[in-house]
Amino acid sequence: MAVCARLCGVGPSRGCRRRQQRRGPAETAAADSEPDTDPEEERIEAGGALSRAPGGRGAGPPPPPRCSLLELPPELLVEIFASLPGTDLPSLAQVCTKFRRILHTDTIWRRRCREEYGVCENLRKLDITGVSCRDVYAKRINPRVKSGRFMKILPDYEHMEYRDVYTCLLHRYRHILGLWQPDIGPYGGLLNVVVDGLFIIGWMYLPPHDPHVDDPMRFKPLFRVHLMERKSATVECMYGHRGPHNGHIQEFRTWLREEWGRTLEDIFHEHMQELILMKFIYTSQYDNCLTYRRIYLPPSHPDDLIRPGLFKGTYGSHGLEIVMLSFHGKCARGTKITGDPNIPAGQQTVEIDLMHRIQLPDVESLRNFNELSRIVLEVREQVRQEQQQQENGPEDGEGRGQQSPREPQRGPAQPSAELPAEKGGESRDGEAEAAAPPAPEQPAQSGQGQPFVLPVGVSSRNEDYPRTCRMCFYGTGLIAGHGFTSPERTPGVFILFDEDRFGFIWLELKSFSLYSRVQATFQNAEAPSPQAFEEMLKNIQSLTS
Repeated sequence: MAVCARLCGVGPSRGCRRRQQRRGPAETAAADSEPDTDPEEERIEAGGALSRAPGGRGAGPPPPPRCSLLELPPELLVEIFASLPGTDLPSLAQVCTKFRRILHTDTIWRRRCREEYGVCENLRKLDITGVSCRDVYAKRINPRVKSGRFMKILPDYEHMEYRDVYTCLLHRYRHILGLWQPDIGPYGGLLNVVVDGLFIIGWMYLPPHDPHVDDPMRFKPLFRVHLMERKSATVECMYGHRGPHNGHIQEFRTWLREEWGRTLEDIFHEHMQELILMKFIYTSQYDNCLTYRRIYLPPSHPDDLIRPGLFKGTYGSHGLEIVMLSFHGKCARGTKITGDPNIPAGQQTVEIDLMHRIQLPDVESLRNFNELSRIVLEVREQVRQEQQQQENGPEDGEGRGQQSPREPQRGPAQPSAELPAEKGGESRDGEAEAAAPPAPEQPAQSGQGQPFVLPVGVSSRNEDYPRTCRMCFYGTGLIAGHGFTSPERTPGVFILFDEDRFGFIWLELKSFSLYSRVQATFQNAEAPSPQAFEEMLKNIQSLTS
């Protein structure tokens, strides 16, 4: 009690005023007669004084002098502050006047712009180096712009500070960076908002022209955000129409050249012409006002079949579309990022059963569509029986239906008599073996490919598909009528060619889709958690169900 009283500056004889008010005269006199110090406290203080004496037995090195941040030179403070996150610097400026003055140093904010957002331009040397902000506008956004008109639009970066760029542009609009899916009816899309030079630009990514699935993605600017004045950011629309408009033939021809890389006279397929006209009319209504949904790239795991991500795929008369491949334990799914009137964006176009691998026959037998159909339908029947066993109880299916995805599918159950003849083909030998004898070693593990050729009668938009594959799995594909009517899943074959390409054979449509990986690098597109990615898939699918 005495120690606590000494620390707070009130002796135990005096006590607090509230206690003195409650005491009587006798208690107060008794308290004043008590000693002011505690014996234990006096012993500690005496020992400390002895150790501080010049000849004391406990003499030791003097404690190091205390150093405050305020005593450091300004150059060192600049280096320290520049290594802190930019979101902490405003709080640091409220500490004292010296810190506030140092935080006006442009070097600090230039480093934060570079490390957090990748801005490498020098605001003081734009006219000397001719850096990307001029090129972004003059070359990629509007190549027909005149230099005089450009100088009127170019912000006055000579009198602008990196602090303004960080606080009024990069930090303020940081939440829109990343991947987004525009709500354009069934068509969807892919918007990538990035920091490009001293701009924040929304690039609309488009698949290459049909059927060149291996070509790089095309992109065009949709909007940009930049600083026109010191503390004022401006959002500019770089694509689309300004206000109400009436579409005309010249406008349609320009859109057709950008979207399909050809003219209407070059498209002889009547159904394809109808689909193109429908898309032009539909998308023209959304040029002025669009809503967007954030999308994430799928998380990857070491045991994934290949690296997940975005792929470009062929879809017959609909052209090329963007699909997101993701892995979910025993299955993989392909979700449409761009869609069409039959299967809209957000739907799962293919689903691969990684627990049922298919061993393809030799090349000559593979050319026979009926042989491939027989193999796939037998696997489908086995999958159906395993699902029934799981529904009946785990004791019925114990030890069955747990095939490893690294083992080829061989010897599936006999197909039932109710399989449709038009899907299963005409020949059915009734043998227990559904494919050729298993290879002694897995092609994917040995690094050797298995010969592959499309069966006769299967159509493909791109005949330049790989002639070797690593492995094949049973899968289902989603088909529907116009307007997403009567959707159903039909059996098919998932063919893995290499790390960047795979294919899918739609048995009922007798069609082949080839998919090639999107090689672009996307920033700020990682999902915060696997649960957030699953929730994102459910959201984009529910909007088009």
